[in-house]
Amino acid sequence: MHRTGSGYRPRESVCRGLSWAVSRLIGVATVILVRHGRTSANAAGVLAGRAAGVRLDAIGHEQAARTAERLALIPLARLVSSPMERARQTARIIAAKREVAIATLIDKGITECDYGDWQGRPLRELATEKLWSVVQSQPSAAEFPGGESLAAMQARSVAAVRRRDAAIEKSHGADAIWVAVSHADIIKSILADALGMHLDLFQRIAVGPASVSIVRYSENRPEVLATNTESGDLSWLAAATHPSQS
Repeated sequence: MHRTGSGYRPRESVCRGLSWAVSRLIGVATVILVRHGRTSANAAGVLAGRAAGVRLDAIGHEQAARTAERLALIPLARLVSSPMERARQTARIIAAKREVAIATLIDKGITECDYGDWQGRPLRELATEKLWSVVQSQPSAAEFPGGESLAAMQARSVAAVRRRDAAIEKSHGADAIWVAVSHADIIKSILADALGMHLDLFQRIAVGPASVSIVRYSENRPEVLATNTESGDLSWLAAATHPSQS
């Protein structure tokens, strides 16, 4: 890649690859998975979970604003968010950058994992728990005390995204693009499913604050077009499709 100013200019071979990818996008809805920006809990190394009052910090606002700029020119059929405040804040920042107003829909299916008794505790403290090694090496067997299992988390989040994707494609057309603002473990579990990975491998996937990942669910199989991107031009998505705004 050649750097030009603050962005990148793809080599000719990359452009050809993107053209091929764009041609394959036509005919199937696309979901852009966005993690919320950094919070004070993230900065402090605390597992926020579903605790109330967890909001973006100054860096988180900047991260969300950069992501909003990346998405600004992409026509969106829907903007969907987890009910957690940090996700709704990120969605509002995305919506504020758009030329055409778009409402944010709340979907409990993509809310944060219920970490139960682990919620609100420092990660360095949780790392001493026996369950920690299970969460890291065999997450399919992990169930948080007083909360949900990671397997249940994946099942409901994947079902929610696939259900929403099908509904958006039906109502807005096969070329619709929509955004789902959610949380790291939720997005990692959705990507693992789309990649055909066992849940026990989902910790290998990185999902940074305000990062963008892109998935499309075709008739034959899901296709993962991007994971954990924090910068870069997304105009190829806008060139591929022009769904109606709402």
